[in-house]
Amino acid sequence: MDELDTALLRMLQNDARRTNRDMAAELGIAPSTCLERIRGLRERGVISGYHAAVDLHAIDRSTQAIISIKLRPQAMAVATAFQDYVQSLPQTLEMFMVSGASDFLAHVAVKDTQALRDLVLQLAKRQEIGDIRSSVVFEHHRRTTVMPL
Repeated sequence: MDELDTALLRMLQNDARRTNRDMAAELGIAPSTCLERIRGLRERGVISGYHAAVDLHAIDRSTQAIISIKLRPQAMAVATAFQDYVQSLPQTLEMFMVSGASDFLAHVAVKDTQALRDLVLQLAKRQEIGDIRSSVVFEHHRRTTVMPL
């Protein structure tokens, strides 16, 4: 990663819809150079994708929660299958395997607290759940850029 790669990443993190030509002009390089550098960043795995930010209120999923889950037995096959299941649920935004009192933290978004209750009860029916607890998220602030690069 050199200064040009860093500048391109900064620009793309702030607005991934910027045109190649616009970024090249701002950086004083040829559009072909810009395109090749961005392609190289993708091929090296530095850029892992481009995503649209969705407003959860606009899609009627404004209630967020963190669900902490302890599994039993603590076997990797059980954990992997469970993680795949939770990640497949439409309510799941993010899933973390963690150390400490819980094995997993699931960040979910649902319509309301009744929908959260239903989801927790649905998860609690699974045999591999040893303990499950939920915490409603009152505010959520997400950093969309990684700085410094």
